Amino acid sequence: MKPHCSVNNKLTKLLDLISIYYKLITMGTLRKVTLADGAGGRGTERLVKEVFLRYFGEGDPLLDSALLTVKEGSLAFTTDSFVVKPLFFPGGDIGSLSVSGTINDLAVVGAEPLFLSAGFVIEEGMEVELLERIAESMGRTAKESGVHIVAGDTKVVERGSCDGLFINTSGIGRIYRGFREDYSRIKPGDIVYINGPIGDHEAALLAVRGNLSFSNQVSSDCTPLWSLVRHLLDSGADIHFMRDPTRGGVATVLNEIADAAGVMITLDEKMLPIRDEVLGACEIFGFDPLYLANEGKIIFIVEREDRTIFEESLSSLPEGEGFAMIGEVGEGRGVYLRTRLGGMRRLLMLEGMQLPRIC
Repeated sequence: MKPHCSVNNKLTKLLDLISIYYKLITMGTLRKVTLADGAGGRGTERLVKEVFLRYFGEGDPLLDSALLTVKEGSLAFTTDSFVVKPLFFPGGDIGSLSVSGTINDLAVVGAEPLFLSAGFVIEEGMEVELLERIAESMGRTAKESGVHIVAGDTKVVERGSCDGLFINTSGIGRIYRGFREDYSRIKPGDIVYINGPIGDHEAALLAVRGNLSFSNQVSSDCTPLWSLVRHLLDSGADIHFMRDPTRGGVATVLNEIADAAGVMITLDEKMLPIRDEVLGACEIFGFDPLYLANEGKIIFIVEREDRTIFEESLSSLPEGEGFAMIGEVGEGRGVYLRTRLGGMRRLLMLEGMQLPRIC
């Protein structure tokens, strides 16, 4: 009888464990994304309703296209894909990054962000709890900027095919106060500004991947900047051009601007706002901070006569507290750095890459 009782006891315990595991799965605690969740059936419906609509939905019916109403005026449209590794990093995650990046791409052309779409390529086996955290982050970031996520798509690929999660976001915005983004407005004598420290985003990812520890942790500057841009446009300062220095960093973006506008831009090394921790990481890995990606910074090219009102407006918001005048526009071609020793160094566009998968 003892062996028989032992078998029964073990069977009972096994059934109890199966029951507990089933309850955890049905409660969502251990649920993972499966290929069926991307097949368009009940699994897809459940994933969309339980994860995405929970944080994005505002009661609109699920149609094949979002029906949008906008006031008269010109519109801007942008799209971007995000493949950052790791998905979570100091100061942000792939969700807040995807929303902030698209909002900022609209903001720098003077467009008030209105609507976003979000497309997800999810790797089979991803924990739903992680997906929820990302969706919550996206929804919160969008709401803070008054933006609505109105359309989306979900695809699930086999395990090992996409390294967790890829996100594509597209955005529509309305041009604000008739702002005109045009390289021809850039002219010699203009002042070049940036609204805060350079290189924080890529340095934060570098620290995470390299298991680096600093006396002060470097966090990504990932943040939406429409409120800052709107405030500056309302100030009356004549802003000739704006651009966010993401991949390729400040040096690459300024090269693109100088080439398109047919001007020379000279930076002053003494004026560049770079944290000591970022400089330290660059020294360890042999990187140049001027080529590091930023996700919460904008380069502004401003009429020299309006520098006072621009600086007062820029410094009045948290997103502009660490601003700096970093250079000026002159006659000629190319981008140059005036070094601390007084010499001049040519800054070229980034060749290759410093760190892959940064956004």
